[in-house]
Amino acid sequence: MFGAERTRTLLGPADPARNAVVGPPLVSARELIDRAGATETVAGRRRVRPTRRLVLAAGTLAVAVGAVAALQPFGGSAPEGEPVAAAGLVLVPVAYQFDADPPAAGPQLRMLADKIKDAAYDHQSGRYMYHHTKVWGDPLMTSADGRHHVAFASETKIWQAADGTGNQASSQLEPQYPDQESRDYWQRESAARPAATGTPAPSVIPLPPRELRPPSAVPSELRELLKVEYGAGAASKEVSTLYGRYVVPRATRAAVLRVLADVPGFRWRGQVTDRAGRHGVAVTFDDRQNDAQSLLIFDPKTGELLAHERLTLSPVRISSYKVILDTAWTDRVG
Repeated sequence: MFGAERTRTLLGPADPARNAVVGPPLVSARELIDRAGATETVAGRRRVRPTRRLVLAAGTLAVAVGAVAALQPFGGSAPEGEPVAAAGLVLVPVAYQFDADPPAAGPQLRMLADKIKDAAYDHQSGRYMYHHTKVWGDPLMTSADGRHHVAFASETKIWQAADGTGNQASSQLEPQYPDQESRDYWQRESAARPAATGTPAPSVIPLPPRELRPPSAVPSELRELLKVEYGAGAASKEVSTLYGRYVVPRATRAAVLRVLADVPGFRWRGQVTDRAGRHGVAVTFDDRQNDAQSLLIFDPKTGELLAHERLTLSPVRISSYKVILDTAWTDRVG
């Protein structure tokens, strides 16, 4: 794995996060792995504690063409706002309404831009931009033989003013696995070590001053901001960054959709359900050169970005997944 400093050195000035503030890790990667295999004593015997969160499923994204897409659990349901667990172990990847031969996304994105309505925050005011996000698969760890993977997960809440100041509160979530074999492997690895107990308190760090310019609704400026000259893959990442950093007004949300409509390569996937159980509409871009797919899920009423997923194409595995659970204006921090 590349370390952060090595990665930044290689990217140099092209690193989009070179000025970002990164807080210290809440716990070590080894401790997280230990938690993945945490055990408890029941009737004098040690057994693995089941996690109530998901593991990520390997497999294909195949669904019947025209079927309304949804998460496919093997039983049970989750509370609103929580991902849907499949028997507490396996989550089927987000299914697409149009899986085979999806149409070009441009016409649908333009139609969506024309009909979106106000979001709740369009009627709010406040000093701070508030964002609540969850990320799975950042970072990923792979065993020495390259066969077994564990994806770390985190939850973040950010309150940030226009001058960059504010607070960031982050918590580590339970690790996730792409398949049962990986889960078993990492639990065996941690079985010989004392299990971590308890849930760590969120790590809160103050944010230093920095200029945050509100995103423009001018198409030429948006195209530059979203780096569309580098293609749909780069644009997908920049859209995710934009919505995770700013409270994007309605006019700009519509402009974003129209800009994406003109970027070659996006395909329309129709109705989907994201990992927080919310209904949305999705577009994807297949980056064959890097064997990866980018997925963006938008709210069909407001045009807000709900989620951004990055998958490897062969085999299909979820590399990272981000959900934006809440966005708001507020005068209060915490």
